[in-house]
Amino acid sequence: MEVTDNMIGLILAMMSSLFIGTSFILKKKGLKRAAAAGISAGVGGYTYLLEPLWWAGMVIMIVGEVANFVAYAYAPAVLVTPLGALSIIISAILAHFMLKEQLRRMGVLGCVSCIVGSVVIVIHAPQEHSPSSIQEIWTFATQPAFLIYVAATLSIVLALVFHFEPRYGQTNVLIYLGICSLMGSLTVVSIKAIGIAIKLTLEGISQIAYPQTWFFLTVALICVVTQLNYLNKALDTFNAAIVSPIYYVMFTTLTIIASAIMFKDWLDQKASNIASEICGFITVLSGTIILHATREQESAAAPGTHKSELY
Repeated sequence: MEVTDNMIGLILAMMSSLFIGTSFILKKKGLKRAAAAGISAGVGGYTYLLEPLWWAGMVIMIVGEVANFVAYAYAPAVLVTPLGALSIIISAILAHFMLKEQLRRMGVLGCVSCIVGSVVIVIHAPQEHSPSSIQEIWTFATQPAFLIYVAATLSIVLALVFHFEPRYGQTNVLIYLGICSLMGSLTVVSIKAIGIAIKLTLEGISQIAYPQTWFFLTVALICVVTQLNYLNKALDTFNAAIVSPIYYVMFTTLTIIASAIMFKDWLDQKASNIASEICGFITVLSGTIILHATREQESAAAPGTHKSELY
């Protein structure tokens, strides 16, 4: 059986979800132990830095993020990005057994929806076209359609930052998350370009000398810093149970759109396959929202739960 780039990307994306989903539980268990021994993180304590479980969770999370980064070098974003929802399923199942958190019927329905949607996406995902150089990726990035997307994205971000954030940032969650998601879509296509450049370099076709490689790296760093800054603002201002599903929906949707425009993921696909992928994507989103809604209800039912302890 021939191992295709899509299969490698699929395996890496699933491993990433497994590691990241597990890291949430280990970190939360570490935070609980640290809170029992000192001041909890929710009120400014740093006892968790002495807790081995929390550090184990951090290491596993980093491994998961690296696997996700490499997955983008092998598979299209339309396949890799939605599979991130599997980390929510894994954390929900592990929380049921390790943290004794109840997984209610609606939570099980959310898990099943995510799995079904992911399977549909995997079956109908387009084959990855592997660029032969960073210059070819640069050609994709400078095509008129993608330049229009970038211009529209940056214009909306500037409007949100300078006009809407001062007025509505503290009352409307879509302001912060809109900035995060729009910048996040540019982050992913830049990271994908860097991942492909690294992959080609390791195969003996060095891409280090090309200025385009360093341009994509610079863009990725700027976008990541901006993205994290406004995501932290959103989490600090609004309930995590509201932020997480809305951010996942917006970020995943915009990332798939950006990748489809730049890398032409759907160019050679039949309309039926594209429709199936969209249906699978909507199914995953629905499952994610159901899971988060279930956890929000459980957190509301538990007296004295701080918003930073929801996940």
